[in-house]
Amino acid sequence: MFVSCEKEPNIPKGYTLLLPAVSVGNVGQLAVDLIIHTLGMERIGYLHTDCLLPMVGNNPFSTSQEDASQLATGTEVYRSVEKNIVAVQQRAPLVRGKQCEFRRRLLEWAKQCGFSRVVLLTSSHAYERIDTQMTGTQLRYLLTPELQQTVGKAVGELKWTELERRRLYPGVEQRDGEEQTGVFIPGGGIARKFYQECCEAGFPLAVLLTFCAEGDNIPDAFSLANYLNQWLQLVPCKKSGGKGATPQAEWKIPSSWTLLFGSTYPPDLY
Repeated sequence: MFVSCEKEPNIPKGYTLLLPAVSVGNVGQLAVDLIIHTLGMERIGYLHTDCLLPMVGNNPFSTSQEDASQLATGTEVYRSVEKNIVAVQQRAPLVRGKQCEFRRRLLEWAKQCGFSRVVLLTSSHAYERIDTQMTGTQLRYLLTPELQQTVGKAVGELKWTELERRRLYPGVEQRDGEEQTGVFIPGGGIARKFYQECCEAGFPLAVLLTFCAEGDNIPDAFSLANYLNQWLQLVPCKKSGGKGATPQAEWKIPSSWTLLFGSTYPPDLY
């Protein structure tokens, strides 16, 4: 079984599924952290698969000593009934050689649950940008043809920038029968191939990404979460800064973020 549920075994059809890709700076995962904690989403289960390395840890969203000791698995499923959203938070890396199977099972599960659409949050290496991507917004999006038909107009009104296609190198980035120009998301984890497979399967998928580098990626996570929020309106926004400033959502930071870079050094060391 791919999903083990703690609460209700069935997810109502028509929900939106949020997925993070294990990518540069873990930006997608950090953005999902913000969404889960801010909306107070309920944990309803976890992904049970041999495609991911087994991991366990303390509750990343603890608010007191009482719930801090609750165990969390490497990949958990959360739900917001109010917003009709299910979010998967993946903290465990993929087992080498299992990415293809993981993508296949993930798509099968999304179809079985009857999700109306899937939104994949990811990031890409900033040093791989082409000239037209060097200035302006560092946020991009992709829609499969199936989703383009239903939300293309709404997304167009947001004045977003679609990810530019670029030349693919035969035998390296280009598959047999694929066009010479296509989607290129270096460092984006499963994003590129999952997008291609959803296009082939006629499944509604949106990929939201930001260009970034490894380091302190908290600002990138806020940027990507706000980008998603412009579309789905999950969290109320307030204007900040001067005239013409973009409204920002009021996100709640999980307690686990205090240890993003590890604990402090032991004083006895010196």
